[in-house]
Parts: sequence; structure tokens; C-alpha cells
Amino acid sequence: MKAKKIKIIAILLAALVLGAFFVSPAPEKDPAVGDVRELRGVVTAVDNNELIKSGVGHLGSQGLTVLITQGELKGTTLEADNPLIGSLEVDEVYAPGDQTLLAVQAGSDGIRYAKAISQYRQGWELVLFGAFVLLLLVYAGQVGFKALISFVVSVVIIWKFLLPALLAGQNPLFLTIVTLLLLTVLIIFLVGGFTRKALAATLGTLAGLAATLALTVLFGELLKLNGMTAPFAPTLLLSGHYNLNMRAIFYAAVVIGASGAAMDIAMDVAASMAEVKQAKPEILAKDLLKSGLNVGRAVTGTMTTTLLLAYSGGYLTMLMLFVSKDTSLLRILNFKMVAAEIFRTLVGSIGLVMVAPLTALIAAWLLSLARENNRVLVTHGAPVGEEVQV
Repeated sequence: MKAKKIKIIAILLAALVLGAFFVSPAPEKDPAVGDVRELRGVVTAVDNNELIKSGVGHLGSQGLTVLITQGELKGTTLEADNPLIGSLEVDEVYAPGDQTLLAVQAGSDGIRYAKAISQYRQGWELVLFGAFVLLLLVYAGQVGFKALISFVVSVVIIWKFLLPALLAGQNPLFLTIVTLLLLTVLIIFLVGGFTRKALAATLGTLAGLAATLALTVLFGELLKLNGMTAPFAPTLLLSGHYNLNMRAIFYAAVVIGASGAAMDIAMDVAASMAEVKQAKPEILAKDLLKSGLNVGRAVTGTMTTTLLLAYSGGYLTMLMLFVSKDTSLLRILNFKMVAAEIFRTLVGSIGLVMVAPLTALIAAWLLSLARENNRVLVTHGAPVGEEVQV
């Protein structure tokens, strides 16, 4: 099958996945609850009489007068409630002029209840996403377009397959294996084409992630981590999902978190080795392997630090709290949340270190097999350095 046809099939596959996302049936509504809609509006006035300041937060309820700006209720002014629980993570206090997202319950007798959900941020989020898409397409062109497809399809797979299956109580580790297998094959082959380079990157990524999964399960048990340190884990469990295995879900999150960097390293190593093979087709497998290992060392050295900075950045305020309290290093290292992040960082880093040499070994073997194929291409008039399709 020609490469052009393969690209068309990949794009059609992505379109089918997106189509399944958009045409998926909506959940059934309870007639007793009425029609609950999520509508955007602008706050025109606020009533803070029942608002109680509690430290740096607020308790009580804030009354809002909101002008609806979308849907069949556009132009309608509603009185909405904004309940506050004193949690700075979720509470939002509004002022006139703020845009808000409302949950509006409507029945046969009209509007029954309106409640503020959050500030409306979708507009600027779309602007930010548009800037990302524009820069990606301008810089990377066709490769950027395929990367964009893989990005969107990955979101759909996680949102429509992984998360619902996890909530249904299915085995998190098995779901993680299936999801990462699907994502790795889809992303690498869609971006890199059906080539030996992409095949080497795929196999190297999967081998490294398998090692990461084994280390995650082993040391997760040894460190006695229960998975409840993840954000909103207790809330999820106590919201009625008592059947969830939070420890296994935490293990799954660790492996998924390392998968993106693993794909990046594997593709870097495989692509560099493919370039060397193109420039010097007669290179021996051992010399090609040496080149791949050298590239892997350089990439791994920066990528492991990247993981450390990413995870520490996510918990910067927690680290600041420890420093402000002059907490001892012994206590910090044994604190459950810190131990979980150390575990996540080190297990992910070990997996990344293993991805590079494994990919180099696989790529050296696959690309060396291409020597005879290159000779056939030369016989038919193709350049010696032309990359061989799988």
C-alpha cells in the first residue's frame, strides 16, 4: 500500500474517532429534576449581604443578577445563587461585569433555579488553543497537521474510552496498557509515517513503558502508597465511587504521565539513527547502535530533569510550606504526598533511561535490515538514502 493511501486511511480513522465523540448519545435526564441547562451570562449586580468572610476565604451565599447571553433565554435576566464553602480551590466571588457559567433548571412552570458554576473561561481557552494550532501548522507544516490530529484523537480516546472505563470499575492497569498501546501506535505512526524509524520508536516506547509499569507496581507496594494523594482522589471516592481501586488508578497515572516523554525520547533516538543511516547507508549495525546510544544519553540527561521540574512545579506551594515551617528533610522525605511525588519522578525517570538504549537496539537492528531494501531502491532508480516503508 502506498504511503499516500496510508495517510488518507490514518486521517479517516481520526475523523471516525472524532465523529464517534460528537455523535455519542447524551445521558438521559430525570424528568423529576427538569431540564438543566448550562448557559453563559454576564453578572450585572451582586448581593453580598449573606456573604461571611472567613480568613482569606468566604462562607455563605452570594446573590447574583445575571443577564443571559446565549440560547433561547438570551436577553433574560435571572437571579442566581453562588454558594461558597470557604475553599479557595473551588470558590469564586463575582463582581459586576464578570462572565459566568450558570446551571439553570427549567420546568413547565418556567425557571426554577439558577446557580453559578464558575467563571466563563472558554473564550480565552479557545484563543490559546488557536495560537497553539497556528504556530504548530506554520512551523511544522504537514507534520504539524498530523501532530494536531494525534493530539485531538488522544484527548478523545482518554475522554471517551479510558475515563468512562475507569469509572465503571474496570482494571486500571489493563486499561492503561490498552490505552497506551493504542496511543503509542497511533501517535508515532501518524506523525512518523509507516517506516522502520516509527516502528523502532513504537517498540522502544512500549518496552520502556512495560519496565515502568513493573517498577511502579513493585515500588508502589514497597512504599505503601494508597493513591489518595492524587488531586481530588478522596472527593472522587466519597462521591459514590466506592468500587474504585485508587491505588491501581494512581499506578496508571504514573505510567501515563511518563508515556509522553518516553515517546519523545524514542522518536528522537530513532529519527537520529535514521538520519545517520540515510547519510551513510553502508554504516555497520554496531556503529549505528553507538550513534543511537550517544544521542540517547544526551536526550535522557535533559529529559529526566524536565520530569523533575514538571512535578516539582506542580507542588511548588507545598514545598514552600515545608520551607516556611523549617521542616526537617527526614520528615519531608517520609511525608506521604512527597513520597508519592518522589516515587512518580524516579520511576518515570528510570523508565525514560531505559527507553533510549532499548530504542537504539531495536532501531539498529531494523535499520540495518533495510540495507538490502535500499539496494533494491537504487536498482529501481530511487535514492540510496530514501527511507524504507514498513
